Amino acid sequence: MLSGKTILVGITGGIAAYKICELIRMYKRANANIIVVCTANALNFVTKLTLQNLSGNEVAVEEFDVKDFKPEHISYADQADIMVIAPATANTISKIAQGICDNLLTSIACAFTKPVIIAPAMNCNMWENPVLQENLNKLHYEILEPESGYLACGYEGKGRLCSLEKIFDKTVELLTYKPLSGKKIVITSGGTIEDIDPVRYISNYSSGKMGLALADTAKNLGAEVTLITTKNVSRKYNVIKVKSAFEMKAAVEKEFENSDCIIMAAAVADYRVKEISPQKMKKTSDDEITLTFVKNPDILKRAVRQEVKNLPSCHLALLPSDCRLLRGKRKFN
Repeated sequence: MLSGKTILVGITGGIAAYKICELIRMYKRANANIIVVCTANALNFVTKLTLQNLSGNEVAVEEFDVKDFKPEHISYADQADIMVIAPATANTISKIAQGICDNLLTSIACAFTKPVIIAPAMNCNMWENPVLQENLNKLHYEILEPESGYLACGYEGKGRLCSLEKIFDKTVELLTYKPLSGKKIVITSGGTIEDIDPVRYISNYSSGKMGLALADTAKNLGAEVTLITTKNVSRKYNVIKVKSAFEMKAAVEKEFENSDCIIMAAAVADYRVKEISPQKMKKTSDDEITLTFVKNPDILKRAVRQEVKNLPSCHLALLPSDCRLLRGKRKFN
């Protein structure tokens, strides 16, 4: 996801500094190159050795530790694709807002011309200080506001570092090429459930993971995503939970009407029980039971018929595991 990207992680002197160890691991798992720059006070909360082992690079602290005749703050600013300052203290935020460069981290921030993410963390009274808010408004960066809750200082209020997932997702968003920006993609996933009676049903072993992975990737590439799934999924894009083939058909027909592309990754049941029992079917003395099944509608075929009348061209392709892709009227590439 972040292969070939260099992320400059700036850590300042707040208790939340220890959380950044896990953020670095998240970046490393996404194949990013991590350079850590700390203020001197940050090392009161997390050790230099820990950060070096996690990042795989030497941790920079001193401003005038010049190597190879390169000014450190300019060298770091040039080689990184993005700068993430987390946790960002009120002190560091205010210094950057005023153009003060009295340590390596603030000097790099002043020279940095690429995307910058700032994730503040501090006491709630410090966060609400009007001077700090004024300084924040001066910064043309991505500010990930702190969350409310119990703080390390014993106060209850807004000041906790936002979730690491939020910082990670924002980093990916700012660094990922967005070829699908402006496109709406509808994706189906999971195995449908066809009721027999109120307590029994037929289904399949589909996990829905392929459709979910496709939806996540499409979102990261800038698309407006609608995931129609039989699974319980929590995502930032639009998720529509369905159960049966007929429910999925209705959702697909509604969403596909104004979409650019549909990817059918769901395992839709080919058949359903003809008559669903309104009550639980009780066991009888017979050794056998007979259920009559009828064919479910072909959702993709109906979607094609719905659109093909107005299409100058319609392309249908098979993807692995019988995922099917329809390229539509807007010449989706």
